[in-house]
Amino acid sequence: MAELGSPLPIRADLGRVTGIDLHGQYSSEPTGGDLFDMVQVGPRVAFLLTDIAGRRPEVDPILAEMQRVFRTSSEGLLNGRDVNLMEATEALILAINQALIGVAKGVRFAPTMVGCYDVQLGVLAYINAGGQTAVFQDSEGTRALPNVSVPLGLFTHLPYDASIQAFEPGATLLVVTKGVTESMGGRNPFGPEKVMEVLQRAKAESASGICSAVLTAADPFRKRRWNWLPFRGNLVRADVTALAMVRTLRPD
Repeated sequence: MAELGSPLPIRADLGRVTGIDLHGQYSSEPTGGDLFDMVQVGPRVAFLLTDIAGRRPEVDPILAEMQRVFRTSSEGLLNGRDVNLMEATEALILAINQALIGVAKGVRFAPTMVGCYDVQLGVLAYINAGGQTAVFQDSEGTRALPNVSVPLGLFTHLPYDASIQAFEPGATLLVVTKGVTESMGGRNPFGPEKVMEVLQRAKAESASGICSAVLTAADPFRKRRWNWLPFRGNLVRADVTALAMVRTLRPD
């Protein structure tokens, strides 16, 4: 096992991958348990967005091990000609969950979304464990992705069933952590509805532009009232994180 510490440095996007634009973005330096990561394995891409209960540096060893297992397991599960994308996604999240509980040495509430995307087929297999706000937009409109399951970090051997979503060219997925949806404007939270509105209005075609749009829209809510979350007698401001994926051109 690799030495536990802080999560590895991550890229905000995958760079040049024909057919997909994938980007993750923090509003500021994380102080809690938010983490996103992404990896390409041949014609497939895996991504992770998690929000572990706790604050840094307490959660850093947990995030580091989750990230390590995410990367190594993605390489093993998605590398091959005849990969079953749904089965690989289910195996991937099970490995991540067991790593989380093992390092935490007990229960640790961790809403987490894991997705595995086949660039050639334009198909995403995903598991939204814990119900992070995930909004999808294509020619049929804008809607929340269904099939929310139990958060990670609660049960070591709980099976997770993957769902599947086809991406037509131009289709977009936007996922945000609770720091976005629970940002308060007076007594009113930003909420999932405003995440959907941002995606409907978004003019930017890039994943980075979409992430910036939702974080910018949520920022005035955060400034109207400090969103301090109590944890173990301390006060810590909630992380605010977004991840977006756009299917661009058909792959060569």
